[in-house]
Amino acid sequence: MDCSLLSKYLPAIEKLPKVGTLTKDQLMTEEFLISQDGDLDIYYAPHNEYINNDAKIVIVGITPGWAQMRIAFESFLKGLAAENELNAILKETKKAASFSGGMRRNLISMLDQCGLQEALHLDGTDTLFGRNRPLLHTTSVLKYPVFFRGNNYTGHQPDLLITAMLAEYATEVFPEELAQINSPALIIPLGITAERIIRHLYTAKQLTGHTILSGFPHLSGANGHRAKQFKQNKYAMTDLIRSWGEQL
Repeated sequence: MDCSLLSKYLPAIEKLPKVGTLTKDQLMTEEFLISQDGDLDIYYAPHNEYINNDAKIVIVGITPGWAQMRIAFESFLKGLAAENELNAILKETKKAASFSGGMRRNLISMLDQCGLQEALHLDGTDTLFGRNRPLLHTTSVLKYPVFFRGNNYTGHQPDLLITAMLAEYATEVFPEELAQINSPALIIPLGITAERIIRHLYTAKQLTGHTILSGFPHLSGANGHRAKQFKQNKYAMTDLIRSWGEQL
């Protein structure tokens, strides 16, 4: 499978309005539909084309949601309107669509409590989204936005690994992306489903050389167990991050 579909979808992107808020009627269309299987749809979005090969921290979600999809297209179009160089546009699009609002605040708070800023000798993990962005790569097990019956796919129904269309991305495209990260990185899967896929790849020897942080909760506001899960796993995660940092 071609890991970069930008050239295929660029003509359709260029036809979108360069200003204003984009809607589902404009983006969740046949023009941007990559594949479909029953109630599942995969659509194109341009924010996971850029890979930060030198990242020390790799944060992994399940799939981009609608909000990320919209922000990615709007950021990409802004770059096109400014006539910026394509790689620069992709880099800015990645930054724009990487966790925002409450999700970012929760992420930063939990990583700070686990001592990641100390392991990396930073003032705070918030700088990973600012001046220390070169240390960070954000991505998803499923590279492009997946929707189940029109809603954000959560990774549970249908099962990711036994659904051929999704498993192909999780077990072929995703490990190919991680293989492009040069240094031994700390991989942080967000939630049980993302961690399950990471563990599956590790057992299958498709993921080597990196350190996996276990027990980090999903950041979604719908995850009512987030605080409890974090509290239960905080000390183990802190120890692992400290050990990983000592090897840098």
